[in-house]
Amino acid sequence: MIRLAEGWKDYSVIATGDGYKLERWGEIVLLRPDPQVIWSGRDLFSMKYDAVYRRNEKGGGAWEYRRPLPESWNVSYRDLTFSVKPMGFKHTGLFPEQAVNWERMTSLVRAANRPVKALNLFGYTGGATVALAKAGASVTHVDAAKGMVERAGVNARLSGITTGIRYIVDDCKKFVGREIRRGNRYDAIVMDPPSYGRGPNGEMWKLETELYPFLQLCTRLLSDDPLFVLINSYTTGLQPTVLANLLTLALGGGRVEAYEVGLPTEEGIALPCGAGGIYIHD
Repeated sequence: MIRLAEGWKDYSVIATGDGYKLERWGEIVLLRPDPQVIWSGRDLFSMKYDAVYRRNEKGGGAWEYRRPLPESWNVSYRDLTFSVKPMGFKHTGLFPEQAVNWERMTSLVRAANRPVKALNLFGYTGGATVALAKAGASVTHVDAAKGMVERAGVNARLSGITTGIRYIVDDCKKFVGREIRRGNRYDAIVMDPPSYGRGPNGEMWKLETELYPFLQLCTRLLSDDPLFVLINSYTTGLQPTVLANLLTLALGGGRVEAYEVGLPTEEGIALPCGAGGIYIHD
């Protein structure tokens, strides 16, 4: 089953083909590589766009601009606003398909009808953090990259959130260990772990060997009456059933949902963008 982020007005996938996707971000159109697009389509390079990210033979790449663009600009999803800009490794600082997970998490927070303390690990620029805080949760946002944590703060302020978020620049595994020792507990845990990564002091992360023991460690942070645990997998290629198995084995009784995450396109097809899994404590 695939769940599509269909609530966007400031973002859309215009067309896909030959390893690229053409996207509208507000009034700006970007052409970016996408490894899932293995089919042929329209000649996207002949279409109108403002910037393209071109790969090079060494595995990196660079942006090419057809016209000057602002350093950054804003896009909105419902009552949330985010700052985006062309970044390294083809990114913009926002993953629009994650609106699927924002909707699921915020619906659970609002339905809980009680204070919810949430932890967002590998929080990046704070899409999930902002969504959870807007729904009324108090959120601890953790990422090893200082610049990404600062941008999470920008996104929170753009969405009208000035309190209720604690920002932490740290290696996620070390932070979780310290929180356990401090006796801190959370009602909801969200994580979007990378395939590979390094902490601020060179700590190594490899998803295939680290994710399950890390998830087990995180279960020790759950409150006596937890709400949910959500894992998103963007670049890892993990199947939804793998995420379901991890959550079931690590957390035991409860309800588990696992699904593909994707985006609708103006061509009328769905663009897959990874997988999500959520454990809901009944």
